[in-house]
Amino acid sequence: MENTSTTRLLTLLNVSATKYGRRKWSLSQGPAPKLNRRKSVSITTDTPEPASMVVEMQEEPPVPANDTEAQVEDKADDPYETHFGCTPLCLSESSRTAVDEHQWKSTKTSRPKLGPCLEFVPEGSSSAGPSQSKTHGVLERLHTPFKERQNKSSSKHAPLQNDLLETLSQYPDVYMSSSPWESKRAVRETVSLHALNHVTKKRRRVIKTNERLTAAAKNDPDSPPPEDVQDQGFTRPSILILLPFRNAALDWFNALTSHTPSPAFQIENQARFVSEYGLPKDAVDKLLAAEPGTYPRDHVETFKGNVDDSFRVGIKLTRKSVKMFTEFYGCDIIMASPLGLRQSIQKEKNADYLSSIEMVIVDQLDTLTMQNWEHVNFVFSHLNKLPKESHDADFSRIKPWYLDGHAQYLRQSILLSAFETPETRSLFNNLKNVSGKIRLEKRWSPIQVPEGLHQDFVKFDCGNPVDEPEKRFHHFTTQTLPAILKSAVQSVNTAIFIPSSFDFIRIHNYFRKQNGLSFTVLSEYSTNQDISRARQAFFSGQKSFLLISERFHFFKRYKIRGIRNLVFYGPPDHHQFYAELLSYPFLDEGVESQDVSCRVLYSKYDWFRLERIAGTEGAVQLIKA
Repeated sequence: MENTSTTRLLTLLNVSATKYGRRKWSLSQGPAPKLNRRKSVSITTDTPEPASMVVEMQEEPPVPANDTEAQVEDKADDPYETHFGCTPLCLSESSRTAVDEHQWKSTKTSRPKLGPCLEFVPEGSSSAGPSQSKTHGVLERLHTPFKERQNKSSSKHAPLQNDLLETLSQYPDVYMSSSPWESKRAVRETVSLHALNHVTKKRRRVIKTNERLTAAAKNDPDSPPPEDVQDQGFTRPSILILLPFRNAALDWFNALTSHTPSPAFQIENQARFVSEYGLPKDAVDKLLAAEPGTYPRDHVETFKGNVDDSFRVGIKLTRKSVKMFTEFYGCDIIMASPLGLRQSIQKEKNADYLSSIEMVIVDQLDTLTMQNWEHVNFVFSHLNKLPKESHDADFSRIKPWYLDGHAQYLRQSILLSAFETPETRSLFNNLKNVSGKIRLEKRWSPIQVPEGLHQDFVKFDCGNPVDEPEKRFHHFTTQTLPAILKSAVQSVNTAIFIPSSFDFIRIHNYFRKQNGLSFTVLSEYSTNQDISRARQAFFSGQKSFLLISERFHFFKRYKIRGIRNLVFYGPPDHHQFYAELLSYPFLDEGVESQDVSCRVLYSKYDWFRLERIAGTEGAVQLIKA
């Protein structure tokens, strides 16, 4: 292909520039400054650890000759070597063309503990599929302590962990679209073990190649170096973990270090990390200090601890240590929020440290949709691009498929979410892993609501998702709202819940332009004083309508009193919000089910939301209505 040839040509020019024509110096003068000196990427206010790629490799001790891990790594059928070796069998021109054109062959399968799933392989692929694996591929040094902890704790999640580890080991993309809080810790530990195993195998391969080159140079200094030494990418970082808040980063740090216990491993800068990513010593977390049941479980788990959403940290792994706060170009794992990483990229005006990412882990996708989803798309758009600078790379050591610009076809993406949204499904659909993709499926049951409460689901017709916002707004303003205003009962004590922030702004502006509409608002931008005034005005009857954004309820989770009529401008993404809001009218004494009305506006494009509220079977009937 012309693009491939161009890429190779540019790469060869870079090789020539880095290998030949270098200035020489005399011992008295000392070395001149490097013209292609690496630019440091600032992660925190502290001084980063400046070190070139070559120096970092030499810091690590050589691999013992009788090491069991080395023997395992040398196996030709090892999943890491099969997928990320110099010539992966799955990386063919036909497979790349198939995924570029979204030509996937899908098969419904079922994993023992993960449950029903949909498996995708590129059209024309000879692969049996990632679900056929029965091996975990983890080095014994990492897997033995993991197995011992499972046996000691008698974890009920052990079968789930083993099933997930076997699935991940073949390096397909995995999308856990309904990951409950009860199993999140077990899933984190399993995915982090898979990530550590990947980094360990990669680093050991690099160190062993270093030893081969050194030995060859000693034995015959005049002979050319070995040719089969391609074992790395353009830059060192190979794992990216995207998370919404610092508290999630602390959870993943604990999961990672659970596989690197003392004294076998030393955790450097651990105290600093816990200090910066946790709460101050004297701080009281009101969510954890509250009586059980005061706040919903998902709210506590999401917002306990440090909820700063701008962070990034590099983690370097050696045979006997884990180093936190390592400069990006010298680390193996980058753990960051989409916002924090985007700020770094825009500040440095390049994202070369993302050029060789081989595994992306995105946790709490449902939470990220409540932030700015554009940050997630921005980060993914910068993955596996050819770097702008050499960063001291030895191009003779770079794997051919990196030079060809094909890294995105081998990158493994692991997506974890409590539920699906159109944004998360789109992210999964656009992944290009030629080893295949697996999406876990779930059949939802109807959500429980107060007995005897009538729910009116109102469908509006729409034939194009692009026109959906306009059609919804038109139906609401011409049919739903006029009908409410004509009713003496429904025109007061009415809360209107609006999932989309864009729709919320639009409805808010519409209400402001209407004469005689008495209303107040609760949005994610409302101050505590605004919230107090709005709640009081609505409860006392001073305001007839209350506009509530889903993001407000997500971040604040206030109980609203005074509601008698609920109008859902669209079904909420968080299905638990639907039940919570329907329970709020009964906070007031003497309210019966017949005193409360509920109206839900929906279209066929609300499938994901409807399924979680009405159940899978109920949603099918609503869409057909």
